[in-house]
Amino acid sequence: MALYGSLDTVRAQTPSTEGFAIALAYAAELLKAGSPVQARVCALVAGERHKVELANGAFVIEETYETKLRADAFFESHRKYVDVQIVLDGEELMEVGDIARMKARQPYNADRDLIVYEDSTEASLLRVHAGQAAVFFPCDVHMPTLRMRAAPVSVRKCVVKVPIALAGGTT
Repeated sequence: MALYGSLDTVRAQTPSTEGFAIALAYAAELLKAGSPVQARVCALVAGERHKVELANGAFVIEETYETKLRADAFFESHRKYVDVQIVLDGEELMEVGDIARMKARQPYNADRDLIVYEDSTEASLLRVHAGQAAVFFPCDVHMPTLRMRAAPVSVRKCVVKVPIALAGGTT
């Protein structure tokens, strides 16, 4: 089941595992004013993204982008990693649905750890603002990066990829 809220809320709800300890330590540094992590992410130019290795197979994608129209996004899930998505600046909608109620549009791509799904009207909406996080487990089909308003908004976000084995084998 997806988790969502402030960093403190997410910390209170995630299992006490090595993987979540790594992800939440990174998130705390990201949200700490003046930290080197925050400075690195704030230095990204529009459309830039890069990968940073953390520890024990966990890594983070640091990125900045404009929010999308729903028609330009897609539902996805992962098998090897749990996503811990932290919004530093901006705001976006994220949709989340139960994998048991979704139909795959593209088969699992092991190289990208990605399954793409058909559109669905059964998903729930999350409004994610700066300083908040969402955690998506393999059973959570999700569609992030969506516009919250009519006009696009610039977002600085980091997605920590926690290997399932470090997350406590959560599915």
